[in-house]
Amino acid sequence: MNSADQLVQLSQQLRDEVNQLSWQTPSHVYNPLNYAWGNHLAYIQRFGVTTGRVLMVGMNPGPWGMAQTGIPFGDVELVSQWLQLTQPLGDDLPAEHPNYPILGLDCHRREGSGRRLWGWARERFQTPEAFFAQVFIWNYCPLLFIQNNRNLIPEKLSKAERDALTPICDRALKGVIDALEPRLIVGIGRYAEQRVRAVMGDAVQLKYLLHPSPANPQANKHWVAHADALFEKL
Repeated sequence: MNSADQLVQLSQQLRDEVNQLSWQTPSHVYNPLNYAWGNHLAYIQRFGVTTGRVLMVGMNPGPWGMAQTGIPFGDVELVSQWLQLTQPLGDDLPAEHPNYPILGLDCHRREGSGRRLWGWARERFQTPEAFFAQVFIWNYCPLLFIQNNRNLIPEKLSKAERDALTPICDRALKGVIDALEPRLIVGIGRYAEQRVRAVMGDAVQLKYLLHPSPANPQANKHWVAHADALFEKL
């Protein structure tokens, strides 16, 4: 079984396990591994085969990124036009928040973090093939949480909810690392960095990269420079 086949199995198991969880803190929970499975599967099958690369780990979906496309940091325009991943949504949509509709590739909102990350990848590597020859991107948690009309990060869930979710995502992350055998892991943001360290300890080489969110003033000033500096060292 190659690494892409392993990633497919891990994604299916992750999807099914988080589907069994119950929630009180968020009003709405989206799992794009359900309704955007076609695009997620295509992403893995096309780009998940190579081992020994840099594994970049994000936190969880944004409302206009992976929640629409099934791809980590998956800004609709860059996913469809640069990555050429255009599978339609399934019909198993969750209950939707009126401010966060699930429109898939018909969504006209841009994902700020994904626009920055994938835009940098396109600028630096030119083609998806060149980028994925060196890098693969995975999100630690596949779920988008919404509370009080806002995106809710996993750290803000209740302790009981975190205690149920974290072991599932940890197991999936460990499986992805075992399958891809990365030469380096990059935690995108402190949360992702901390989860990799918690799962792997000192068994892997781990670097930190500033999260590309537009809500982060430092990212707005210097994110591309941080990303370039990290990869120039490699």
